[in-house]
Amino acid sequence: QVQLVESGGGLVQPGGSLRLSCVASGSISIAITDWYRQAPGKQRELVAGFTSGGTIIYTESVRGRFTISRDNAKTVYLQIDSLKPEDTAVYYCRGVDMRKEYWGQGTQVTVSS
Repeated sequence: QVQLVESGGGLVQPGGSLRLSCVASGSISIAITDWYRQAPGKQRELVAGFTSGGTIIYTESVRGRFTISRDNAKTVYLQIDSLKPEDTAVYYCRGVDMRKEYWGQGTQVTVSS
C-alpha cells in the first residue's frame, strides 16, 4: 500500500522558518514530485515541484523563500523561510507511481504572531 507521510509543520511567527518532510513507502517505483498547499476557503495550489526533466519550479509567491530538495525519489523536503501569514495552509506532498497520483494527509503550517 502506497503511503506518503508529511511532517514538520507547526506554529511559527512571521519571518520564521520550517522544514517540511515527505516520505513515501509501499512501492519501489513511486516518486514524490510536488508540494502543494491549501489555505482555508481556497483551492489547493502548487507550491514547488520537480519536472520530468529535473527542473525545479516554484509558484511566484514563494520564489526565493521556499526551497524544494530531495535525498532520493522517496524523501523530499520543503524548506520554508521568511514565512508570512499568507503562507498559512495545510501543505501536501504529491507522488506519482505508474501514472497514478498519491497524496499525503497534509501537515499544518500556521504563521501568526
